[in-house]
Amino acid sequence: MDELAATMTGFARTLRAAGVAADHERTRNLLLALDHLDVTAPAEVYWAGRFTLCATPDDLPRYDRCFAAYFGGRTAKVSRTSTTTVTRHTAAADQDEQEGEADAVPGTASRIEILRHRDVARLTEAERAEVHRMLSLLRGRRAQRRSRRFAAAHRGVLDQRRTIREALRKGDVARLRRKRHATRPRRVVLLVDVSGSMAPYAETLLRFAHALVRSEPRATRVYSIGTRLTPITAELRHRDPGTALNEVSKAVPDWSGGTRLGEELREYLTRSSARGAIAVIASDGWERGDPELLGTQMARLARQAHRVIWVNPHKGYADYQPLTGGMRAALPYLDDLVAGHSLAAFEQLSERLAHA
Repeated sequence: MDELAATMTGFARTLRAAGVAADHERTRNLLLALDHLDVTAPAEVYWAGRFTLCATPDDLPRYDRCFAAYFGGRTAKVSRTSTTTVTRHTAAADQDEQEGEADAVPGTASRIEILRHRDVARLTEAERAEVHRMLSLLRGRRAQRRSRRFAAAHRGVLDQRRTIREALRKGDVARLRRKRHATRPRRVVLLVDVSGSMAPYAETLLRFAHALVRSEPRATRVYSIGTRLTPITAELRHRDPGTALNEVSKAVPDWSGGTRLGEELREYLTRSSARGAIAVIASDGWERGDPELLGTQMARLARQAHRVIWVNPHKGYADYQPLTGGMRAALPYLDDLVAGHSLAAFEQLSERLAHA
């Protein structure tokens, strides 16, 4: 493991020299991710580094060039009993050859880049498993909101209580203490449609939900919707995505059934509240119930939530039109209608949640 840490730390230094913000914290996150991956697989190392070491879109082409030059797309052949390492590519002495290597992107990275944009409903089992592994590495960052509580700060309003307590303890006012409002992650409420029409996308959506719950367990609530509303946040708190999905399958009684979005949304708003939260509904909008009821409940939801986002897998296609009854009823109350058909779409959704 020491050899692996040394190799990846050297890679991070290479990235920093190229202008990528691969600081100590990001490098530590990379090493934590690699603990759960097969580091002899170039694709897994590539995506673990890309998700953890890159901070902006400008970092991505630099990362690809550095990865190609540093690793050369090869891995070490090690025995099961030896320490697993990634072989560092040795650059050629000739400067032209070095520049040529720097511009080359590993074949595995190119293949996975194509995979990122493909519809998950059209993937083979092996390709879908690869996308799911990459989803498990997704860091579901969350927008922050101001809390009612205060925290000690160097600047802010005068904290009279702390100042007076310290003066009484020390006998004089040595320093004025200050405070400011603390921040906390904005809550996300995610409703995932598990009806028959959403069957090709339901598992991937739930794996995305698992990544959100793992990132912010206290600020994420997930429900399945179909013919019944089922809370599944507790099941998604399992560390392993496969175990979490197995628990969800046991808890959800209406897999691949019908869709009564209006009734389920009414039940949720009666039972709970989305006040101040980002409400995300993942569905294709095929409503078997009354679209007028769905419109009424969407209006209620829009009044409560900080933002309402609808994730529709079909939105990823250029010729998509929101013509279903459910979509037409919901559309006036949405802040965003986004795609949910590919890994790239989920990455974009994650970024949207981080800045909502």
